[in-house]
Amino acid sequence: MSNVNIANPTIDILAQNWWIILWRGIAALIFGLLTWFNPVITLYVMLLFFGGYAFVDGVLGIIMAIKTRHSHQDWWFLLISAIANLVVGIAVFVMPVISVVVLIDFLAIWAVATGLLQIIVAIGLRKVIQGEGWIILGGILSIIFGVILFMNPIQGGIAITWLMGIYAVVFGIINIVLAFSVRRSLHK
Repeated sequence: MSNVNIANPTIDILAQNWWIILWRGIAALIFGLLTWFNPVITLYVMLLFFGGYAFVDGVLGIIMAIKTRHSHQDWWFLLISAIANLVVGIAVFVMPVISVVVLIDFLAIWAVATGLLQIIVAIGLRKVIQGEGWIILGGILSIIFGVILFMNPIQGGIAITWLMGIYAVVFGIINIVLAFSVRRSLHK
């Protein structure tokens, strides 16, 4: 029997779908490690890695949103975020000859949007789970990463493999920690 706090639909959604959060974190962690092991990777291959990650993250997010659409009024928030990730993932594969500046702008927009959404979710969870500061920190790092990319699009072309790897590893670890945290709240 679940002791999830029914008064907070966000923690309920997360706790019931902790395994999706875990897989999203694992996907981000794998993506980040792949970029570290290939520091001179071309932007084309980086584009494919990112496209695959964004696509998988979008599909898993859509699954979570659809599963919770009848029981939670905030399901559309998850759906919008997931669709955005899915669209970016598809766009990467449909337009593989995209210019470096446009690629970096896509990544910058994605990083800023993801960071803002993480901060919003963390603020909503601050009274329900411990460690929400880590989620906020991940959101802040994501926003900083996006702003740096906007400011230096050409120089960011090569450095992006390392920055994106660091970001993805941190994001992956944060999601893995979050998954187990909300899973524990399910069994309290």
